[in-house]
Amino acid sequence: MQSEQFLLHADIEQRHWWFVGRRRIMRRLVARALPPGRDVTVVDVGCGTGANLASLADAYDCVGIDSSAEAVALARRRFPNVRFLAGTAPRDLGDLAARARLFLLMDVLEHVEDDFAMLSELLAVASPGACFFITVPADEALWSEHDESFGHFRRYDRRRLARLWADLPVTVLLSSYYNARMYPLIRLIRARNRRRGHAAGRSGTDFWLPSRPVNRLLEATLAGEAGPLLRQLAGRGARAYSYGASLVALLRRDAGPIAVRCKPEGLAPDHATAGVYQGVG
Repeated sequence: MQSEQFLLHADIEQRHWWFVGRRRIMRRLVARALPPGRDVTVVDVGCGTGANLASLADAYDCVGIDSSAEAVALARRRFPNVRFLAGTAPRDLGDLAARARLFLLMDVLEHVEDDFAMLSELLAVASPGACFFITVPADEALWSEHDESFGHFRRYDRRRLARLWADLPVTVLLSSYYNARMYPLIRLIRARNRRRGHAAGRSGTDFWLPSRPVNRLLEATLAGEAGPLLRQLAGRGARAYSYGASLVALLRRDAGPIAVRCKPEGLAPDHATAGVYQGVG
């Protein structure tokens, strides 16, 4: 992400239906997996401008880290009650890496050229029992200028995402598509944007603020997907959604050594137009 996109996030992420609805889902899933406590540490890797982590600050000990000094400065100014670090993870986390009970990786992995190395490095330093909450954009058919403006290397499907932790000592608590209710509309908008040759919103993205009633309706529609995801997390139902514009996973780190590994050969190639995300080492 570049300065233009960080400023866009800081401007709209506390109001826009996508950001707010996603946080509402995240909060409910995290609370189910990790009972709140002021002595329970949550680390947000690639925290950006801080709103995701700040939404948990009333219930947990929260620390965010991002290599963008600009993003961290924006986060500190907006959320002075939350601790933000400028640096790379896990190198600059120190003992926080072993102390954390939850790592957030919310729409981060798609920015990283070697996502296998990134996740395995974080898992290697995490303590057994620590959880990882992961979200990524899904479905290569939705690829557009929006992805290029944000410096994405890829969009995922369930199989590609699951390969990141295959054969590692982790328990998969949840893995599902989400943003399924809005998927037909999103696919229609992305197809239209490709025909028009430009994104629908600001700064080369598809983010714009609709009218307040429409924004509230869209937020409620997305946030309502938490129910099926919670039932799947509790083991009371089948897979919540079999398609969607995004994927969510919740992992628990089990005991056992983890060696850092690189992206294997033979995967579908990444997009050559993508930029490099610098949030981790």
